[in-house]
Amino acid sequence: MLLSTDVWVSALIRRAQLGEASAVVVRKGNARAGAVLVKIYNPVSREARLYAQAVRGDGETVWMQPTEAKAEPDLDSFIARQASYDPDVWVVEIEDRQGRHFLTEPVA
Repeated sequence: MLLSTDVWVSALIRRAQLGEASAVVVRKGNARAGAVLVKIYNPVSREARLYAQAVRGDGETVWMQPTEAKAEPDLDSFIARQASYDPDVWVVEIEDRQGRHFLTEPVA
């Protein structure tokens, strides 16, 4: 059984908080089946990364970087474009001094 998006996002935020990172939902989407974008910001290096869910051919959920941009304004523009055509998308922002993403699924 798959978790609803709101429960999954809550678990991600909790993992980040337990790791002493800051995590917030900046955009709520569909509570049951919305896609999720996770933006990571490292205040030490001042770099940001963005991760999006994807499903491989074998049905396994993985996370990928949909853009190679590392500047926060560029990622924010990407997120705004995504939200303009997918009103159900969630956006979670994590600020971590080590740049960790706290995702438990594979990251490609």
